[in-house]
Amino acid sequence: MAMYVPEHFDEQNVEAVHTLMTDHPFATLIANGSSGLLANHLPFVFDAENGSSGILRAHVARANDVWRLVPDGAEVLVVFQGSQHYVSPSWYPSKHESHRQVPTWNYQVVQARGTIAWRHDEPFLRGIVAQLTKIHEAGEPVPWRMSDAQPDYLAEMLRNIVGLEIAVTSLRGKSKLSQNKEDRDRRGAAETLRERGAADLADAMLP
Repeated sequence: MAMYVPEHFDEQNVEAVHTLMTDHPFATLIANGSSGLLANHLPFVFDAENGSSGILRAHVARANDVWRLVPDGAEVLVVFQGSQHYVSPSWYPSKHESHRQVPTWNYQVVQARGTIAWRHDEPFLRGIVAQLTKIHEAGEPVPWRMSDAQPDYLAEMLRNIVGLEIAVTSLRGKSKLSQNKEDRDRRGAAETLRERGAADLADAMLP
């Protein structure tokens, strides 16, 4: 079933969709396995340059039965969630005049659909760990490198994971950012969100 996306919340900017996926890489992998629905929460690497709509790569623990329960070629869904926050009707100037506003939630999400392939080969496993490490260690004063680990220990750790690659077939973005509100109400909500520490969401609301 497709995500419900009213026209004014439909994110048509492909670059914005890709940016959300790379800025918020910890996503939920949802699949229909032989035992029913499965959900796993994983950090992904998104490669927008390959495949028709890009490729997602990650890994799971070998002890996680998901790779046994979901066959190669199965359709899966990956949900990326960006900035989100509750929005009070009191933040809208018009509420204080007409009292015709209700609470809501503003957020940005991307749903990626595709087909999954499980990877057990050591070069792929070493490569995805290296990619994730390079991305997420970049902000450290002294970034950890795979070469910091003892070779035998690293080899053991790699044997304990299974890689996955998802050939993305469709991407759907939803940006619910008060686009259906008056400009003054949208600005009122954004300014309050900024005051409360949700600057990323406020910035998205006021392009």
